[in-house]
Amino acid sequence: MVNRRGMVFGVAAYVLWGLFPLYWPLLKPAGAMEILAHRIMWSLVAVLAILAVRRNWGWIRSLTARKLAILTLAAAVITANWGTYIYAVNTGHTIEAALGYFINPLISVLLGVVIFRERLRPWQWLAVGLSVAAVVVLTADYGRLPWIALVLAFSFGTYGLMKKFASMPSAESLAVETTVLFLPALGFALALQVQGDGAFGHEGTGNMALLAAAGVVTAIPLMLFNASAVRIPLSTIGMLQYLAPVLQFLIGLLVQHEEMPPSRWAGFLLVWAALIILTADGVRAGHRTRRAARAERIVAEAA
Repeated sequence: MVNRRGMVFGVAAYVLWGLFPLYWPLLKPAGAMEILAHRIMWSLVAVLAILAVRRNWGWIRSLTARKLAILTLAAAVITANWGTYIYAVNTGHTIEAALGYFINPLISVLLGVVIFRERLRPWQWLAVGLSVAAVVVLTADYGRLPWIALVLAFSFGTYGLMKKFASMPSAESLAVETTVLFLPALGFALALQVQGDGAFGHEGTGNMALLAAAGVVTAIPLMLFNASAVRIPLSTIGMLQYLAPVLQFLIGLLVQHEEMPPSRWAGFLLVWAALIILTADGVRAGHRTRRAARAERIVAEAA
């Protein structure tokens, strides 16, 4: 039976991530890079506060040079992801950003093939083929590669891979990543102030508060996700992850009134068909694995 609190935490995390497109435009006239710099700096403040409340510092002793190197790479990748996403939302490309997170599970499948030499089942190959067809259709529609979606999908997929290699809890790893990024972010923010191009401190206390709150906005869904991940199965989390891009898509379509011509709908329908196939195949494979495990257990007990 699925843990109810775990489900509530998981839904809350993905709903908050899905509502991000409503938050970043509030930080204008700050540009995407300034917002990114403040998100990094204030995220470090927020996550250190959370760790201090937990009195959780023992993990620092287990931070090896290898883990630090992996998390430094992860920090660079998530910087590209955060920056691209903020740019997309604040320049009227929220739907394309949502596409990136719809594609992400398919990218994870491809990374499994390339990195771990996993063999795909026929239905998985069909899902990958449909996603490639979707990119072709959307390239024709946009008149360019849907680069925002591809950058978001590949960067987040790579980030997940780096986190898997590092094998550290999210809060602790985020603390390392934002520590690595803090000085470059601070240097960039100070340079903007010196040049007179920074919004922070020049657009009223409301704008300052919203920029500073970017750290809490980043940390809260992360903590909710952590609380969910330890309570509910990974397969359930995999289903919940679609909540975020669905909400992002709806915000782009219904709130920000972005265009969706028929050719773009065709591309998205191909992606959604690929995700339905991928999810159904994963559920079937999970059932087969569990049945096989039960059968082995029964045989072992009978012996």
